[in-house]
Amino acid sequence: MNYRIGHGYDIHRLVPDRPLVLGGVKFDTDYGLDGHSDADCLTHAICDALLGAAGLPDIGHFFPDTDPAYKNADSQVLLRRVVAEITKLGYNISNLDATVIAEKPKLAPRLAAMKAALAKSAGLLPDEIGLKATTNEGVDDIGRGLAIAAHAVALLSRR
Repeated sequence: MNYRIGHGYDIHRLVPDRPLVLGGVKFDTDYGLDGHSDADCLTHAICDALLGAAGLPDIGHFFPDTDPAYKNADSQVLLRRVVAEITKLGYNISNLDATVIAEKPKLAPRLAAMKAALAKSAGLLPDEIGLKATTNEGVDDIGRGLAIAAHAVALLSRR
């Protein structure tokens, strides 16, 4: 069995009057993440982890922010396309693990819904995804509640 590990990271600033979407789940807030697509930094980090593990370029290569086709794009659609790309190369996703770093909103009550949405898009079972949330303890823009970031790792296998 051939195993490959990839890491992904993404961060977006919070802005008023934009939907907040994390892991494919919409939160009831009056702020959201600034970006060309829906700016779902968790899903973007997972996409980059998968692409990196497969030796492919990053998410911006496949879905550039200069392309109007991706304006307000649903990141779950992008994740499904990334999974299709790595599947074409003969890889299977063994598991994903991710951490969201945010001061607000409280993520713990929505982690199960986020795992379910990500699992559906990635073709996995929810228990094949590790998902945690933490704060930045008041440090930097994330700690001041001005941004949200995510780290993700992916393990791919190929026979």
